Amino acid sequence: MPDGDDTARRGASRRPVKAVLFDFHGTLAQVEEPGGWVLAAAAACGVQLDRVRATALADRLLTAGRAGGPLPARVPPQLAELWADRDLYEHAHRAAYVGLAGTVDAGIDGFADALYERVLVPAGWVPYPDTAPTLGALREAGVRVAVVSNIGFDLRPLFDAWGLADLVDAFVLSYEVGRCKPDPAIFWRACGLLGVDPEETLMVGDTPADAGAVRAGCAVLVLPAADPGRPNGLGSVLSLTHPHLR
Repeated sequence: MPDGDDTARRGASRRPVKAVLFDFHGTLAQVEEPGGWVLAAAAACGVQLDRVRATALADRLLTAGRAGGPLPARVPPQLAELWADRDLYEHAHRAAYVGLAGTVDAGIDGFADALYERVLVPAGWVPYPDTAPTLGALREAGVRVAVVSNIGFDLRPLFDAWGLADLVDAFVLSYEVGRCKPDPAIFWRACGLLGVDPEETLMVGDTPADAGAVRAGCAVLVLPAADPGRPNGLGSVLSLTHPHLR
């Protein structure tokens, strides 16, 4: 077994970072706060909720399971197969989360579908404050960028709406490539699209699934997810790629 000095030498011998892979949810953006989510979905159904009722509903819906939110406390047996496939197929993603929301009786026609629709539109998400500056600095430095996400819908329209699409060279989405993190194959696919070796690549995320990029040969930075609108330390990526960018 190599000693500490040997391990340090191998770590120091990594090639300079030529590309950065970013997770999406919890790394580049966060879903809107739960109360606003519920109010917006109800309004789309023609119902104006008061804040107290919206908060109570949001608490129950978070327990049931929200796309971009906490994992469900329990997945009903009839949704188990859809849940297992949610990040591999668009229809499974929608059906799983609409089904989970439907376990909460809000008394509003079409409410479960309206809740899901919020995850598909830019207004349903809040990019972190450091996202645009970090992506912009990487682009200026010639560092290639990919978004690598376990997800069941297309993220490109969101990045278009936020004016960030030109700062991303590739989107590697699980439902499009048929692989989910932490499978090394999804990281290799991203490296291939960017034209870089894994040893020249940094993966940035917020979960153990993102840390799975180590098995693909990438370096990894795991950051804590933050609430919508609050900095999450994303700018620290710059000190790991090009110290002069700080």
